[in-house]
Amino acid sequence: MRKGVVICMLIFLSTFFQMSFSGFHPPNPNPNPMAARRKRMSQKVRKMFYHAYENYMMHAFPHDELKPLTKTYTDSLSELGNLKLEHLPHQYSGSALTLIESLSSLVILGNHTEFEKAVLWLSANLSFDVDARINLFECNIRVLGGLVSAHILATDSTNRLVQGTYKNQLLDLAEDLGRRFLPAFDTPTGLPYAWINLKHGVMPNETTETSTSGCGSLILEMGALSRLTGDPIFEIAALRALRKLWSMRSSLNLLGTTLDVATGEWIEFSTGIGAGVDSFYEYLVKAYILFGRDEFWKMFQSAYLAVQKYFRHGPWYHDADMRTGKATYWQLTSLQAFWPGVQVLVGDVDAANSSHREFFHVWRKFGVLPERYLLDHQMLHPTEKYYPLRPEFAESTFYLYQATKDPWYMEVGELIVNSLNQYTRVQGGFASVRDVTTMELEDHQHSFFLAETCKYLYLLFDDSFLVNRNYIFTTEGHPLPVLSTWHDRLSEAYLPSNWTSFKHEEHRKRRASAMSQRICPATTLSHEQEYQHLESACHIPDTRADHRCLTDEDCGVDSTTCRRRSCSMAGYCGLWLLI
Repeated sequence: MRKGVVICMLIFLSTFFQMSFSGFHPPNPNPNPMAARRKRMSQKVRKMFYHAYENYMMHAFPHDELKPLTKTYTDSLSELGNLKLEHLPHQYSGSALTLIESLSSLVILGNHTEFEKAVLWLSANLSFDVDARINLFECNIRVLGGLVSAHILATDSTNRLVQGTYKNQLLDLAEDLGRRFLPAFDTPTGLPYAWINLKHGVMPNETTETSTSGCGSLILEMGALSRLTGDPIFEIAALRALRKLWSMRSSLNLLGTTLDVATGEWIEFSTGIGAGVDSFYEYLVKAYILFGRDEFWKMFQSAYLAVQKYFRHGPWYHDADMRTGKATYWQLTSLQAFWPGVQVLVGDVDAANSSHREFFHVWRKFGVLPERYLLDHQMLHPTEKYYPLRPEFAESTFYLYQATKDPWYMEVGELIVNSLNQYTRVQGGFASVRDVTTMELEDHQHSFFLAETCKYLYLLFDDSFLVNRNYIFTTEGHPLPVLSTWHDRLSEAYLPSNWTSFKHEEHRKRRASAMSQRICPATTLSHEQEYQHLESACHIPDTRADHRCLTDEDCGVDSTTCRRRSCSMAGYCGLWLLI
């Protein structure tokens, strides 16, 4: 970054290599066992995806999602986030939600024929002129994101997937949907309503309560829509909401979980990195990567340091009061498993690995990852014992493997694949787990199972889709390309993989990120730069403000050197040199 910190997605975005061999070579009687293992596992995941996809197409399409136990369907777009199932439409008969969610996965799996069939069907049949009240956030990440990503893949100049028959119909549908979102932003604060009717706009007496994720995680999809259509109105609406939300942070740089869009006041002050807040953090750093706007990085860095200071306890992250930073709930939730992936993006790989291994232990204990686990009581939440095929743990496993190439992460991926096949695969698809203690199943195959869970597991074992291409994945797993034309100035950390055309080592070193060299930006700033003391994103404060400790787990990561601090014999955290 221009002011001293560059996000370190360097390994993920720039170390994919293809090796070619010429000349005659006799067959190798002992092929690379790792390559053979990856091929075997990628084929296993491919079969999982098609088992879920084909059952959806047979028993549920064009409705929204599959009910795999009864081999029927649910028109669930209007139910997403609607816990009390209020104001459900009577005439709505689905928008092919799972098909939209599957588009980019079909491309990643190399099934261009099925992708083209799906694109042409949606182009001819999909309409959003329906009397259905939907959750803005869910519809944005699933439908708008799915359409925008698929349009980009369909028009990729290096490999046009829909030859001669595609006339930007998906982009037209996305623009129509985006315009139906806009009335939700017509509030005194600019923060959008959580709910909007696709046909009639904001309904009378609509609730003004929303979540931090709900109004702070729209910038990727709506920003991309603006870049593709040339109409800035979508990005402006999302950016205005994000800026307003950030202005509501506490003096500790923490944001609550729920708020009122009319008054701009917080409703729930307890907060963390899980449900209701999670994708807010994710979208700050990903928006910086995608659009290159410095303000996104500044927001993220302040928010990240606050998370590490007030939520982190060893490898775990508890909830805390946004006003005081005092712990409120000691719990692990399955949605928190996205966090190690975000930490990989900012180069904090050691901390990512530490948290990931704790999620791994919980997964191995129960066979899958329960929705909520009470850390202070070491027990499951009495009512949230379910596992709805969530992707977050697989997602972080994929990111960590890309960053480290440690084969242990493939072993974790294999465990996930085997668990899903053992506990959730049924004749009619893949079913959610109602209770992880009994493995009782629930009649629901969520669309994100095809959009994310299968996708990240497949990419873990076969990342050929990413060779020589740089993508950011939305919170719903839809790839958006990192393009110089979308930046005012493209950050050097995200130049394409052919950056290796620069031959001289020193030339490359000058373009390496501070994070990649484990150098605190505060030591490398020039006099002309605005911030003269800027902590690096790898900084993790010690557990106690007085730096006292009992074990190394009580100590954090030094902000200057990015080195792990340890507990001395005297009981203080520090960087101790062995002589």
